[in-house]
Amino acid sequence: MFIGHFGVAMASKRVAPRVSLPVLFLATAFADTLWPFLVAAGIETVRIAPGDTKYTPLEFVSYPWSHSLLMLIIWGAIFGTIYRLYTGDGRGGAVLGGLVVSHWVLDWVTHRADMPLYPGGPKFGLALWNHPNASMAIEVVIFAIGVAIYEGTTKGKDKKGQYSFWFMVLVFLVAFVAGNAPPPSVRVLWVGAIIGVAVGLLLSAYVDRHRTLEDSVVPVS
Repeated sequence: MFIGHFGVAMASKRVAPRVSLPVLFLATAFADTLWPFLVAAGIETVRIAPGDTKYTPLEFVSYPWSHSLLMLIIWGAIFGTIYRLYTGDGRGGAVLGGLVVSHWVLDWVTHRADMPLYPGGPKFGLALWNHPNASMAIEVVIFAIGVAIYEGTTKGKDKKGQYSFWFMVLVFLVAFVAGNAPPPSVRVLWVGAIIGVAVGLLLSAYVDRHRTLEDSVVPVS
């Protein structure tokens, strides 16, 4: 799953209004942020294998430290605790921890049985990627719901806040539609993944600087 993760992040602004958008994005994409660095280091393994599923040309051979349920629970606890200690926002810390773990749940729905429960443990997956139209439809719906909730929770401080938000949405949609071509090499894959995460965080940070909460939304700890 790709834009579905970011849809969940944007929807979470309603329940954790004090948390900035890039931090919400980083939490939901934490597994995919850590993963390319582990692939680059040879700790985790991916293979370019068109046909492994009908949707993606990638075979995720091994990624126990970035994508297993146990490790994401641990990473989520660390992420949420650091945020809470730094900001004093207990609700935000709890939501961020949950968002880190949500990555496993959403990937479990779309991936084939390659999502480990823990390093070296059994792997699961419902393989929705073998039904590309259904997979894309579900992601778009989740993303659209997240966009609508975020748009209803925040408002632009100025025109930049409005235009940059919709530009970001468009960028994510274009990347989603165009992102399934087989990369020429694993190196290109992990470099592109790192660049993609960086661009997403920079875009969301810009949007966040130019938006504020709607008057009806009251931040709580």
